[in-house]
Amino acid sequence: MSQAQEKNRRRLPHRRLILALSGAAAVLLCALLCYLIPPRALLPAAPIPARAEGELRLHFLGVGQGDCTVAEFADGELLVIDGGSGAYFTENKIVRYLKGLHPRRISLLLTHADIDHYGGFKDLFAAFDVAACYLPAIPMAENKRYGELLAAAEKEGCEIGTLSRYDAIEGAGGYLVCISPRSSEEENIEENDASTVLYCDLGGVTALLCGDISARREKLLVREYSLLEGIFDSGGHAVRLENINILKTSHHGSEDASSEEFLRLLCPEVGVLSCGRDNSYKHPAAEALARFRACSPEGKIYRTDELGDVIVSIKDAGYTVTVR
Repeated sequence: MSQAQEKNRRRLPHRRLILALSGAAAVLLCALLCYLIPPRALLPAAPIPARAEGELRLHFLGVGQGDCTVAEFADGELLVIDGGSGAYFTENKIVRYLKGLHPRRISLLLTHADIDHYGGFKDLFAAFDVAACYLPAIPMAENKRYGELLAAAEKEGCEIGTLSRYDAIEGAGGYLVCISPRSSEEENIEENDASTVLYCDLGGVTALLCGDISARREKLLVREYSLLEGIFDSGGHAVRLENINILKTSHHGSEDASSEEFLRLLCPEVGVLSCGRDNSYKHPAAEALARFRACSPEGKIYRTDELGDVIVSIKDAGYTVTVR
């Protein structure tokens, strides 16, 4: 063996050590970058048409078998109502979609503690600076993933609150009022019926977002409203349930929701159903669809499983509905 070969043989272990250390350093650097800059924060923005001056929008996102609705106010502030199931594809989509809206400020609102509604919120905390987070007044959940959401909200340092009847959220050009549950102390209430139900007035166009409430809760709201038209009013914020423009139907179009009494009161012009294609729950139920058509014969139904994202654009007290 020549002298040069002997030197190379002696250097080989050192080179291997250097390569191993370099590889380990690269892995540590990547881990540090992922910790400091969450991967979803690097996702590109979705190509969403820009909001016109003075326009408000409601976005019903197609997130599979789950819910995610975005109220976009006239100043660019967003209220994200539910965050999907947390599935990898849908959460990437939500992050990209919100980026595409170029928000001035983001707040989160969870209607109730089912995984198909809150699963993606933890990742939204990682991708955005969240100003406020509204949690269910009656959480009904004690599990690891919901605990992680609470921990993420506390770590964010944002305002944390709950909503029950008469609590209102104001934004540029509109407001939302919680009409159910009655209070955080309400007893003998089923988990789905504990959902936050929101009445929205955005630029004079009205919408009702029903979470996962059942026909039982719907009928209770109808009975209460029949006592006094202004029973759900919150300060200067009127709540009028007759002839709603937009209804996000209860519980993904479940058979045990969308009761005839409820639909006849609301008589919605547009019904939006958020559900997953070929889902195991068979949502939406044929019975629920039939009741909607019977009570609102001129109403139109938009399904996220068939159409994808449903966007309601509001301007000059009128609205248009598009899909993407």
